[in-house]
Amino acid sequence: MERMLDMSTGDLSLLILVFSLLCSPKISRGVDTITTTDSLKDGQTMISSGGNFEMGFFSPGNSKNRYLGIWYKKISVRTAVWVANRETPITNTTGIFRVTNPGILVVSIDTNNIIWSTNSSKSVLNPIAQLLDSGNLVVRNAKDDNPGNFLWQSFHYPTDTLLPDMKLGIDFIASREVHLSSWKSNDDPAASDFTYQCDPTGYPQNILRKGTLIQYRAGPWNGFRFSGAQNSRKNSIYEFGLVFTDKEVYFYYHLISSVISRFVLNQSGVAQRWTWVDRTQEWILYLTSPNDNCDSYDLCGPYGTCRMGNSPVCGCLDKFEPKYPRNWDMGDWSSGCIRRTTLDCSNGDGFLKYSGVKLPDTRNSWYSKTMTLEECKVICSKNCSCMAYANADIRNGGSGCLLWFEDLIDIRALTEGQDIYIRMASSELETFNRKKRNILRMIISLLTGVIALALCLILYIYIQRKKKHKRQIDGRQIQDLEDQNHKNNLELPLVDLATVIKATNNYSLGNKLGEGGFGPVYKGVLEDGQEIAVKRLSDTSTQGLHEFKNEVTCIAKLQHRNLVRLLGYCIEGEEKMLIYEYMHNRSLDLFIFEQAKSMLLDWQTRFHIINGIARGLMYLHQDSRLRIIHRDLKASNILLDINMNPKISDFGMARIFRENDSGFNTKRVVGTYGYMSPEYQVDGLFSVKSDVFSYGVLVLEIVSGKRNRHFFHPDHHHNLLGHAWKLYTEDRSRELIDENLMKSCNLSEVLRSIHVGLLCVQWSPKDRPNMSAVVMMLSSEGILPHAKRPGFFTERNVLDAECSSSSTIASSRNDITILVPR
Repeated sequence: MERMLDMSTGDLSLLILVFSLLCSPKISRGVDTITTTDSLKDGQTMISSGGNFEMGFFSPGNSKNRYLGIWYKKISVRTAVWVANRETPITNTTGIFRVTNPGILVVSIDTNNIIWSTNSSKSVLNPIAQLLDSGNLVVRNAKDDNPGNFLWQSFHYPTDTLLPDMKLGIDFIASREVHLSSWKSNDDPAASDFTYQCDPTGYPQNILRKGTLIQYRAGPWNGFRFSGAQNSRKNSIYEFGLVFTDKEVYFYYHLISSVISRFVLNQSGVAQRWTWVDRTQEWILYLTSPNDNCDSYDLCGPYGTCRMGNSPVCGCLDKFEPKYPRNWDMGDWSSGCIRRTTLDCSNGDGFLKYSGVKLPDTRNSWYSKTMTLEECKVICSKNCSCMAYANADIRNGGSGCLLWFEDLIDIRALTEGQDIYIRMASSELETFNRKKRNILRMIISLLTGVIALALCLILYIYIQRKKKHKRQIDGRQIQDLEDQNHKNNLELPLVDLATVIKATNNYSLGNKLGEGGFGPVYKGVLEDGQEIAVKRLSDTSTQGLHEFKNEVTCIAKLQHRNLVRLLGYCIEGEEKMLIYEYMHNRSLDLFIFEQAKSMLLDWQTRFHIINGIARGLMYLHQDSRLRIIHRDLKASNILLDINMNPKISDFGMARIFRENDSGFNTKRVVGTYGYMSPEYQVDGLFSVKSDVFSYGVLVLEIVSGKRNRHFFHPDHHHNLLGHAWKLYTEDRSRELIDENLMKSCNLSEVLRSIHVGLLCVQWSPKDRPNMSAVVMMLSSEGILPHAKRPGFFTERNVLDAECSSSSTIASSRNDITILVPR
């Protein structure tokens, strides 16, 4: 006892240290794994297997808040590379990190108050959390021998730092995008407005944004580097690249030396690469983006080029001049430049080569990975809206094709820039020697003068006869429609072709909205500012003048808030076009069948659409001046205005019927598989009940978010109608509801809508309600009759065999209506 009392202070400290080690919790320094029975408390750390990274609770800068983060272990300056609870700090030292039994990571205060957790959709019986030597925090099954089979990983949810081998981009299969977001300050790791991403829109390029505004663009990937990233070159520290497939697009880098390097988006919105120097024990800035004034996005406007060292830095490309010279002289370059000589595509434009440039913004570009440069030129030459072309890949002499269809923006001069070929008026091009051309012309004229004169005379006579014949055909077509307009008092205006071409920017690809059985549809703007949609009859369309006249006749006199409004038509030469009011939200199928947009449609909006379509059909069948059967009702023919009001469109296949008509028989079945009623598809019999069947299919698709024709279920081979009826007979209809609706739906309204949809798709037309009854059933709460077996309730392999053996049924690809004679 006396000996213990005589212990020195040093001995006492050693005893306390030994005691603390013996009593320490299970997780301690040097352990890289946490199981469901462990936890990491504030003051404790996890270390990666190789000792490169460390994880624990920390306070950044001068902040007293606590965050769970990962930082470098082997460097003296604590540098966080990932933060878990960046938006929800802990104000004391009671933080706990653990992994729960399903495989979810949790940060909590004490043991109950959870402030952050992961969202893994998978679960296992033996989950563990592990800090890998790459700095990646992962959750995996302890009994799974596959080292890359993760339930969750921090590399999919980075903060401001891109570590080696991390993927910056988008996974189309998993619908997951990985991007960087900067800290708000050195003391606050919460996400600021600055983001850095690999943008796959058009052709991939890395983009830095502040909110929605682009601050810097690295340029498109050219096989070696991003076109405008002048400081990204091959080096001895790391290698980088871009993976670009149908499944994913991402940027990455990989260390090829022992130097520690990281890529960070700082709180000022600057992307920086840092390297650690052991000798000086500090981080050294290796490169930055943006690097100078010319890296500022769109600084010089369209067709302007930025060159560092010039004063001012902005200038116009050769053969271009400032759009507003006075503003340009005052240092305002935002409006950019225009051509000295306007384009004249009809007389044959050419292309001028510009070398040593950062390629323009490619978000609205078109590309091909396999075309040669010459093939690229041919494609661009044939399209008057194509403004420029270039090789997509400059390796091995160049390959691939990039096309631009809008003004070229964000161009700068670079020593190691690329070549681009920009459309130019032929008068600006000096590709031939003027003297040789004159001599050649003289020789040709002397040798072929007489022949040329004869050919010109023959050609003149041929052209005049062709013009006369075309005028006669055009006159008959226009007169026919004008006679119908006058007879039916339609007062539908005839729009001249020049107005349509100007409104649609010469049918540019940028104005194209889509394409159906009739042909392509373009957005246009008239001179008075009115937005229109122009449906242009295609040369390859299965529909023709008959369907064109039919749509004009059917829809011109119809007035209902749930029918699209026809504003006019155009017939001139081979052109036949219909002009409609423009629908800002396009068609219904773009919303209900696409996962991202489907989440935008809550139940109230979908129920509003269901009721609107029903009221529009009731008007066509019962209340309109011309009683009409639509015959091609489907999701792509329901357009949505800016307020999400549904409007029925495409009346090219519609038929007018009289009061005493009960139905029709046709030798030519039209429509789309999945929406046609059984009696129409098999026997060519159609009536208003055919439209009711199509409406029922639409209702079930809107509720479920699934296509009838392409529906698949692992337990059976029924289509969507069969699946819905099977659930209905087993009192399990709620399982049909789109999971995106579960939070917003009125369950009784949804179940009633499913019931009404099943009533509409019953096999026998006599059992189906008319549209006035449908409207009443949707708006009331009365008892509904029991739904009988739906049409086409057979195993899909049997139905497909029946359809493939019949040559009398219409077919459809990608919802395009096809006409097939019976």
